[in-house]
This record gives sequence, C-alpha cells and structure tokens, in this order.
Amino acid sequence: MGDHRCSAQALMNFDDIFSDIGNFLGSDDGLLTVQDLREVLDDFAALLNHGLPRVGGLHTKIPYKEVDGHELTLDVIVPSGSGPFPVLVYFHGGAWIWGSPLTHRKLTCRLAEQGFLTLSVDYRLAPEHPFPAGFNDCVHAIHFAANNAQRWGGNPNDLLLAGDSAGANLAAAAAVELANRVGAPQIQAIALLYGVFDFSGFGETGITRLLADAYLGGQNNLATDARVSPLVAGARLPPAHIAVGSADPLIDDSNALRSVLAKAGNICDYHVYDDMPHAYLQMEFLPPVQQSIQNIADFLHRSGT
Repeated sequence: MGDHRCSAQALMNFDDIFSDIGNFLGSDDGLLTVQDLREVLDDFAALLNHGLPRVGGLHTKIPYKEVDGHELTLDVIVPSGSGPFPVLVYFHGGAWIWGSPLTHRKLTCRLAEQGFLTLSVDYRLAPEHPFPAGFNDCVHAIHFAANNAQRWGGNPNDLLLAGDSAGANLAAAAAVELANRVGAPQIQAIALLYGVFDFSGFGETGITRLLADAYLGGQNNLATDARVSPLVAGARLPPAHIAVGSADPLIDDSNALRSVLAKAGNICDYHVYDDMPHAYLQMEFLPPVQQSIQNIADFLHRSGT
C-alpha cells in the first residue's frame, strides 16, 4: 500500500502549482497556450503518483493500434490474486490536450487494487490530433480489450469503462457509440468522474475556448454530435456511476447527465463530494478520496456479470 500522508514539502509544492494554475487561468486570452497548460499539468502530475499501491503486475506500452506507422499503446495493470477479473478500460483526463497512462498511474493502480484488470489507454491528443482521432482510438481500445483481456486473466464478458474529466467525456461518448453498433462489445457499466458531457455550453470564454478549439479543430458544429456531447444520447448509456466535487466548475454537466439518465429510467449511482475540486481523485491527501474509490469499485462490481 502507498503512503497516504502528504508531507509539508509536498503541500508547499501543491501550493506553488495551484498558484501557477490560478495565474494561468486568470491570464488574458492572448496569453493562453496549450504548451503553457501542459507544463503546469506536468508539474502537478509529478506530485500525484508517488507511493504506488501493490498490484499483481504492470505491463506498459502494449500496442493496440497503428496509425500512419505509429503505434498507440496502453498499460495493463493486473490485480493481485487469480482471475478471471472484470475488465476495466480507463481513459485518462487532461482536457483532451494532455495526459497519459503515466500521469494517472496511481489512480488506475488503485482501481486495479480493487480487483479490476485495468487497461489504461494512451489516445492521441489535440491540437496535434483533433476530433475524431482520440475518440476513435478509445473505441478501438475497447475492442482490443474485449478481444485480448484473457491474455492477462480478464473476463471479456465483464467489460467496464471509466474515465475522468476529458476521459469521462470519451468514455461516455464511446459507450454511446458502441450501443449503436451491431455486434460491438457490450459494456456492463461505466464510471464517469467529473466529466464534460455537453459541448453546447462549453468553450465560450478563456481557457475553455482554447480547449474546445483544440479538441474540435474549430469544428464548432460538432457540439450537438453525441460523439462530442454524449449528454444528447445519454439514455443509451449503461448503468452509470457519476462522481463529482461540489466545488468543481463542471458539476452542472454531471447534474445534467444524472437528469437525463433519471428521465430515461437508467440506473445511476450519483455522488457529490462536499468541497472537492476538479480532479480530486488524484489527490489522495483529501479525505473523501478512498471512500470515493471504494464507491466506484462497489458499483462496478455490482453491475458486472
């Protein structure tokens, strides 16, 4: 098990990084760049992945797709114990422009610790690769998981999805897409962590405009496409666990998706964690994190085959 304590030095480092993020978000639009944001987030991620929990095995950079001669890869995190394990395909956050399995390794190891064969997907990022590149990669990775999970003791008939922030958007959009395809892998349940689910109100000013333009490549007409705004087809989602902090500026998206699921009569396990910020699940020094991970795991295990 990792050390859950947060040293005074680490807290000072977090204070510095939060200050940088605050200054960045308060910048004039003309000073915002993707590279600036990537540099701040790199520093942030470096502090979040110390003290990894013990798991049964870690296989990094497993190829799942080739694009223009370049291999796309994912990490496979095997739980301790013997299978068959439920299979959890995880899509990292990072505003569609940043992140990798490495930046979210501690969180995905925590999920594997809960008994899930966890496949953490490295998908193509914007603005170098705008929509639908990353989305298509995520759909392909789900097919890869369904066809290959048995190699690591996974049960392909117990297929689950999860993602945080931009990764929650991609997970929901991929689940809706697969629900429309005959013969596609069947998703048993999904965990959506503080995601963006509706682009119609996203990207109007400042940093959100930067991110929306980067991901959509300026194709603003895509805001009503279910592959971009899964809220418009939320009724097609499998049983869903939704988690968000009350201090998260994206909480309205989670509330809206909950309403869509309720109207459709779909199963929804909804949790709002008091005073928690965006991306709180990667900050293990915050008190609700372990309970939140347990709630995610409990729901996914209950919803599986």
